[in-house]
Amino acid sequence: MSKMRTVLAGLAASALLLTGCTGEADDDIEVAERWDFHTRPDLGPPKVDIDSGEFPDDNGNLETFLAPKGQTKTDDKSWVGGLILDAAGDPIWVRENSGTLWDLRVQEYQGEPVLTWWEGLAETPHTAGEVVILDDSYQEIARVGMGGELPKDSSDLHETTITDDDTMFLLSYVKTQTDLSEVGGDADGWVWEGVVQEVDIATGEPLFEWRSLDDVPVEQSEAEFKDGEGTEDEPYDYIHLNSVSEDDDGSSLLVSARNTHAVYQLDRKTADLNWVLGGKASDFEMGEGATFAWQHDAQRRSDGTLTLFDNHAAPRLGDTRGLRLDVDEEDKRAEVVTEYPAPDDRSSGSQGNFQELDNGNVVLGWGSQPFVSEYTKDGKLLTDMTFTGGSNYRAYRFDWHAQPTAPPTATESEPQAGVTRIHMSWNGATEVASWRVLSGDDEDHLSENTEVERTGFETAADIAPHGSKIVVEALDADGRHLASTRVGPRSG
Repeated sequence: MSKMRTVLAGLAASALLLTGCTGEADDDIEVAERWDFHTRPDLGPPKVDIDSGEFPDDNGNLETFLAPKGQTKTDDKSWVGGLILDAAGDPIWVRENSGTLWDLRVQEYQGEPVLTWWEGLAETPHTAGEVVILDDSYQEIARVGMGGELPKDSSDLHETTITDDDTMFLLSYVKTQTDLSEVGGDADGWVWEGVVQEVDIATGEPLFEWRSLDDVPVEQSEAEFKDGEGTEDEPYDYIHLNSVSEDDDGSSLLVSARNTHAVYQLDRKTADLNWVLGGKASDFEMGEGATFAWQHDAQRRSDGTLTLFDNHAAPRLGDTRGLRLDVDEEDKRAEVVTEYPAPDDRSSGSQGNFQELDNGNVVLGWGSQPFVSEYTKDGKLLTDMTFTGGSNYRAYRFDWHAQPTAPPTATESEPQAGVTRIHMSWNGATEVASWRVLSGDDEDHLSENTEVERTGFETAADIAPHGSKIVVEALDADGRHLASTRVGPRSG
């Protein structure tokens, strides 16, 4: 593929400085521009740069899902929201200025594809929010939060996974009093204790709960105990849980903890701790290069390997990478199978994820660094994309088909030399292949003026002299009518 360098959207290092999840800013990142849409001047998402032209299509026509957070250096305005992008990096769906949004992705609920994200107060480890579930018309169908004795809106941003049983894995950080003398604090000190729950989405009832202090003492933490920490006002973030996933055909759970550099396997029925991988209390001998640090997103794969996003920062202890491990539970040894190195010297001090696609390719979201990369299963880099500045918790690629309930938007410009330019868009619609422009003196007597192929989020068409009414129709690949709207003047 030829190299494509689109002028990029400049989001500076994220204004979101997360306690225990903070990366270092890269002041050398190029600054550029946002999108400017005639039909939707209220939306100004970042443009992206894809090094190799576009994402590969050998795994189907997949979209990229991001929730960037940042602030432009050019106009000093923040951008927080969700993006669905096509293979070329052009927007399909934009959700802007709607509050903090994390972990945007496609999942399945009650046998149907849904769009999910976490939203709420994101000042980790003090987070408060819920997971939002939307159907394929972008209508909200559920909100999910913690259950039992915990407030519903106390769920943490780090995990939102829906299981095949229509339950959801959730995390929370709870202020808990405990002995901190082993780490230099008071005997009656305070920590942020990590809580794992599996919640029934329909009822809100917790089916599983594990609290980290039951099995992981504070002295196993790798996080620095700072002056002033360990009080009720400033608890010590000793563990910082950041992912939960199924293991052993669903009989166990894998839980990643950033601040202990460890992955824990829990019995799904009893909540007993089966083993620890990594960190100070590892039950496994770590082979050459297998040690990880400050990691995110531990998952068991169908081939039996365990994958994770190995931040190895901050502080930086090594190179950030995707990591695939062979974890031998009999011999208690972990070996590197494949590494997925950064294309450059980028170091991600927070966030990040590792997604395995159906064809075996691997997608890495680089967390505090504004990049998304795709690799072959054996570690060959295929594509590297940047949205230039800011951060993004997790990045994914999914097949998504949606038709919004809201109609398309269309505007017309002032005629120039007898030609009027029409701009058309439909935020979130994935099936639009072309646009038909109809015109006439009234809506009962319209005739086709032109039909043009969709060319991105917004498509333009020049039309000849027309009557007083103009209507545009969105058509699918077979020419079927999807929706229509009357054309109006550009606003804003």
